[in-house]
Amino acid sequence: MKPFVLLATRADDTIADEEYRAVARFGGLEESQLTRIRLESGQWPALDLDEYSGIIVGGSPFNSSDPPEEKSKAQRTAETWISSLLDEVVARDFPFLGACYGVGTLGIHQGAIVDHACHEDVGPITVTLTEEGKKDPLLAGLPHEFSAYVGHKEGTRVMPSNAVLLATGSVCRVQMYRIRNNLYATQFHPELDPEGLVSRIMAYKDLGYFRPQDTQAVIDRVVNGPVVNQAPRILRAFVERYQR
Repeated sequence: MKPFVLLATRADDTIADEEYRAVARFGGLEESQLTRIRLESGQWPALDLDEYSGIIVGGSPFNSSDPPEEKSKAQRTAETWISSLLDEVVARDFPFLGACYGVGTLGIHQGAIVDHACHEDVGPITVTLTEEGKKDPLLAGLPHEFSAYVGHKEGTRVMPSNAVLLATGSVCRVQMYRIRNNLYATQFHPELDPEGLVSRIMAYKDLGYFRPQDTQAVIDRVVNGPVVNQAPRILRAFVERYQR
């Protein structure tokens, strides 16, 4: 099988490694089947899409919609590289699954309006499938409503004109969409379980997602919240559909 590639942008080594292991675990992938490129490092190998089954973009402390002057050099460089890659990915309709930061990168590339008006607090939300979502192969067998984890400062206020809405939420309406046949983006995190989210809460408690003094309350909301076991099935479905 040709490997999948994870495009990561987490400078914290512990969180970056946890994300990699979570994507591999929920995707049903061995280490040899998931290549990681850490875009924040500024050093990337040449990416020949013919050598991969698909692309997965993880979450990030970056915000796609921030003004350029507020972005770090590492973020600006990474986004230039991603944008160039997306030119080819979209033209070829190459399998792509972008989660959280991935919904912003794909969306902005395709003309979405992404801003801070659609932020959501860290924790579980209810995701509701649309009629189109119920028919999509990546969502086959999922219930009409399920719980998933979010935590983001920006969201999609207006989808790209060529996107099909697959799932919605009560605060951030755009939770998942598809472009063409094989390009997917989710606002929620299909790779997260409670332990993974708690780890990120501790790592990012000073980055403005919530007040630092509320850290334990946020953790309690996750630990005592609804069971999140359906969203990771999307990641596995993506792998099973596109592995080659």
